[in-house]
Amino acid sequence: MRAFRSSAVAATTVAAALLAGCGTNVVNPVTGQTERSAMSPQQEVETGRKAHQDVLKEYTPVDDPKLQAYVSALGNKLAAQSHRAELEWHFTVLDSPEVNAFALPGGYVYVTRGILAYMESEADLAGVMGHEIGHVTARHGAQRATRQQNAGIGVLAAAVLGAVLESRGVGGAADLAGQVSQNVAAGYIASYSREQELQADQLGAEYLARNHYDPKHMVEVIQVLKDQEQFAADQARAAGRPATTGNNWLASHPSNEQRLQRIRDEAATLTVGQTVDENRAAFLQAIDGMGFGDSPAQGLVRGQLFLHPSLDIALTAPSGWTLQNGSDALTVMSPQRDAALILQPVPEKAGSSHDDILRGWGAEQGRTDARTINGLRATHFSGVRRNAQGQRGTAELTLITSGKGQVYALAYAAKDAQVLQARRAGLVQIEESFRAPSADDRKLAKPWKIALRPFPSGGFAELAKGSVLGEAQLRLLNGHYGDKAAPAVGQRVKTVIAAP
Repeated sequence: MRAFRSSAVAATTVAAALLAGCGTNVVNPVTGQTERSAMSPQQEVETGRKAHQDVLKEYTPVDDPKLQAYVSALGNKLAAQSHRAELEWHFTVLDSPEVNAFALPGGYVYVTRGILAYMESEADLAGVMGHEIGHVTARHGAQRATRQQNAGIGVLAAAVLGAVLESRGVGGAADLAGQVSQNVAAGYIASYSREQELQADQLGAEYLARNHYDPKHMVEVIQVLKDQEQFAADQARAAGRPATTGNNWLASHPSNEQRLQRIRDEAATLTVGQTVDENRAAFLQAIDGMGFGDSPAQGLVRGQLFLHPSLDIALTAPSGWTLQNGSDALTVMSPQRDAALILQPVPEKAGSSHDDILRGWGAEQGRTDARTINGLRATHFSGVRRNAQGQRGTAELTLITSGKGQVYALAYAAKDAQVLQARRAGLVQIEESFRAPSADDRKLAKPWKIALRPFPSGGFAELAKGSVLGEAQLRLLNGHYGDKAAPAVGQRVKTVIAAP
């Protein structure tokens, strides 16, 4: 979570351009077929150009010119052998721990440092990027906008807004955190169809082959990410929580065995000629020293602790509760995933006092109590609120002013009133832990970095002794999760350490 920033996205900035026309006939560069589209090729480029600025409002590019140059060079090499080589392509590494990649119409492709960390070679990364390039070359974003226009929803910027939501791990289907933060736009976004995803897989494999990478890396990438989902499920079960699908690249990309088999079949039919080296060494060198996990600029999750040194705030979640740190909110979810406390900064324009903020928020009938939480001024409201659409409903939140003068809202959310009452003790415990960071808190604020090490003779257990990650996650990080054989002793592998 970072300081308040508007999350208005490209739907508002490009809608006028898209509404200017009711559609045109366009030849799809991949299929060669003529299709009716809400976007002309020129509108795709303009839409992507404007939406790119909105993405940069949501995410900061990684501050590493060499890594950005490496990824851009690889992306441009792949795009040059694609069905739309004439586009001016743009490739950006985003400073996000989310395991994600997405694309905008017109040639804008994004990968997060989160997904880079789990790749094993340049060829693997090329598979991810080839898939996203395939969405652009096959005009899937334009097709998505056209479907929404035909459905009468009137959101012609769906291709853009959908991609931005996908970048945040939403992927077109709002989870509990999305619902309670009223990200209603997610409900209006048509996700890519299964056939579009399969086509992007196939195009990714084809672009690998055209660049003389073994197309099997398209399969390996999906398997690596399936391992990550299995890791998340195993961790949840070990903690006594229900296993859920993670907010990652596969959340909006179907990943069943039938899909994997189709990619294997497709890869087997491609003629590669002499394959190039998978460039594992060059890839590892590019990500050596790259940040891992949360960025200090957006706050750090360390076990049950959330710490944001620059904002001068911290809080602690009860055992079993999970912290989900987003770009503009922190969600602390109950073990049953049926209740949450949502922490968000309140913009200055919302009011100069807690009473002003509550009135602007729509608080009407209810109880308002002044409190002090760890020396900080707070106000708790429980009652009836009228939202921006004029609808009334029960609501509960606490406003807290930090030592730096920033007001934060801690909103209570639950499946229903009965669940809210059952989880109230945990929600109150989180709220009452809100504080300025202590000296002990700040000791945990060191950022984490990828580091390369020779694989030790003691295996992952020995590697874990010098890492902030445990053995299981180190296996996952290096593509050896589960019962897969370990790397050879002395082979360079990835670990994660606390920065000095």
